[in-house]
Amino acid sequence: MTTAASPTESLNRVITGEAVPLDLAPASALSRLMSGVIDAIVYLSIGIGVLMLAGRFSANPAQMSTLTIVAIALMMVLLPCLTETFTRGLSAGRLAVGLRIVRDDGGPVRFRHAFIRSLTGIGEIWLSLGSVALISSMVHPRSKRLGDMVAGTYSLRVRDTEVATAPLLMPPELRSWAEIADIRRLPDSLALYARIYLSRTGELHPNVRADVGRAFAAALEPYVAPPPPWGTDPERFVAAVLVARRDTEYLAGLAVAQREQEEARRARVLPYGIPDAD
Repeated sequence: MTTAASPTESLNRVITGEAVPLDLAPASALSRLMSGVIDAIVYLSIGIGVLMLAGRFSANPAQMSTLTIVAIALMMVLLPCLTETFTRGLSAGRLAVGLRIVRDDGGPVRFRHAFIRSLTGIGEIWLSLGSVALISSMVHPRSKRLGDMVAGTYSLRVRDTEVATAPLLMPPELRSWAEIADIRRLPDSLALYARIYLSRTGELHPNVRADVGRAFAAALEPYVAPPPPWGTDPERFVAAVLVARRDTEYLAGLAVAQREQEEARRARVLPYGIPDAD
């Protein structure tokens, strides 16, 4: 007799099979290859340019060797790492092809992820001329290269998937409940997948739509007190939780912005309330 799966496990299975690929489709190996070639050309051009510039100012072979090492490190590690970090997973090649590097939960990459990907890229991209990364992308079901497996990231198709979605609205029958409900902070991945589900309900089979809705409602209920009224539709409960969470975060951000503006106004005033004469 098999044991029943936990709500989280069943939720992940439903999302992976029905909901996530609709909006978080991984890039193909071919598109990753095209992106990688463009990035390699850009970084290689920058590295060669640095070497040519350094050659004019190097006084001896020792200095030239040091500058060569610096240029190689810049080309292979520093530039890819900093580009991914500051653009949240983008690069010249990914912009051209329509890709973005994201975490496994769909969130933006950070310096740690970009640094790990850049270090592993020395061997699987530069030293092997991209053959190791290409083979890994072709074999892995989500087209991951070795750096993605280590860093916990993957390449996402954004040009075909980033479509405008209708804004979430609070179900009228749950408005009074949402005003008194205490909703704790939701895990980012759970909130992301719930939002994807609500934006794609019209594309799901009715039975799948109902099953996914119940799974999401069960996953969200531990973060909410008191529970919704008895008989509430699971899908509308999920929408109410996400709308309440969005409104709460918006109001909190607005309060922070107002406080910062007030502090900035006070900083422009001289001591003892004497305004600056300008």
